[in-house]
Amino acid sequence: MIKISEKNYLVTIENHKQAIEHPIFELISQTSEELKLNSYVIGGFVRDYLLKRGTPKDIDIVTIGSGIELARAVAQKLPKKPQVSVFKNFGTAMIKTDDLEIEFVGARKESYNEDSRKPIVENGSLEDDQNRRDFTINALALSLSKENFGELLDPFNGIDDLKNQIIKTPLDPDITYSDDPLRMMRAVRFATQLNFHIESESLDAIQRNKDRIKIISKERIVDELHKILLSPTPSVGFKLLLKTELLYYIMPELTNLLGIEEIEGQRHKDNFWHTLEVVDNISEHTDNLWLRWAALLHDIGKAPTKKFGKKVGWTFHGHEFVGSKMVYKLFKRLRMPLNDKMKFVQKMVLLSSRPIVLAQDIATDSAVRRLVFDAGDHIEDLMTLCEADITTKNPKKFKKYHNNFQIVRTKITEVEERDHIRNFQPPVDGQEIMETFNLKPSKEIGIIKEAIKEAILEGEIPNEYEAAREFMLKKGEKLGLKANT
Repeated sequence: MIKISEKNYLVTIENHKQAIEHPIFELISQTSEELKLNSYVIGGFVRDYLLKRGTPKDIDIVTIGSGIELARAVAQKLPKKPQVSVFKNFGTAMIKTDDLEIEFVGARKESYNEDSRKPIVENGSLEDDQNRRDFTINALALSLSKENFGELLDPFNGIDDLKNQIIKTPLDPDITYSDDPLRMMRAVRFATQLNFHIESESLDAIQRNKDRIKIISKERIVDELHKILLSPTPSVGFKLLLKTELLYYIMPELTNLLGIEEIEGQRHKDNFWHTLEVVDNISEHTDNLWLRWAALLHDIGKAPTKKFGKKVGWTFHGHEFVGSKMVYKLFKRLRMPLNDKMKFVQKMVLLSSRPIVLAQDIATDSAVRRLVFDAGDHIEDLMTLCEADITTKNPKKFKKYHNNFQIVRTKITEVEERDHIRNFQPPVDGQEIMETFNLKPSKEIGIIKEAIKEAILEGEIPNEYEAAREFMLKKGEKLGLKANT
């Protein structure tokens, strides 16, 4: 028996049968015996069990034979007889039962063409199947055969790599990454999620094979980026993507932020490393994936807007507006959703400096009303982003900014309670303006509506119907319009 005693987050291998106590494993074992198949639990389920990462809900079963046949037979034995989803091209089948998702596949060996990550598949042994796995920690398998039920099969010392927190390929890393370049992204993702380090030879191989990432679909890359961003410390992953130079292929908008320029003794901060600090900061306060994306992209407009002036030094005028436009292009290029999620990220990038400006000065009611009006239901997300944007190492400045943000938050609450500006709709609508002045659709209606909105935001009139109607009548009179009596 193998023991792991150095770190308490790993269980001892004597207890590995506990991993497969769920009745589903006994059922798969019995069904495999009836079909004269040897079957194994493999991959992430075993890894996460050994790392005590909760009870995994995704289960991968590899069998020496037909995974599809085994899946169908198991489904027939389950009380609810769940539907079997068959993927013939991949030789896999999936069953969803209770809260488990079980994928069955026949053991196989793979070979690859240079221009595709889709393998040429042949039937193989368990050893062949373990050889094709991406990392040693994902090649761990537990037997479901009656004679050695629960026995751990670990041909690449994956247990030691778990103990030493290492990401390492079972075979030559150059072949592993060249065959399926998505594995390079997965290496970075696992290192980020698990707080492991990528073995040096493997890390070098990723850099050597970085250009192979071009054959991977944007959707697959983004899926890995999502998982990196949702990790406890996303900067770990982005530092690795930079070190391996994958980031230059995936998100040049970020790598363009790298570096510090100095002219006449005046320097600007490195906006790339600042961005990673902001992403880590915000990750301590929210699991909202799209808000984390906003943190990652909030400064991308600084590269194209950077200018130096002798009187003012370095400026990035309009970087929020430029950055919000870049968000659309980036989402489109990476085939990310161009829906409300993209619009949310755009809005956060566009407004990202507004609360910071308020926090540096005395926040007037008018400025706060406009902020709440523009941010709408996302005002709290915007404040979370802006507080994460405070990365100064000066403790006095850090304290001052946070105290000022608390003042802004208090003012937002007060203004919202008094003026009801969030998701503001003018108390007087266009239809009433038309009826009041006997107007057909015309520019005057827009002028009056805009004037009412501005008067409310500036605090000239309260956000109430009677005050807005009276203001409408006066504005109409100034425009030479005659109201109905």
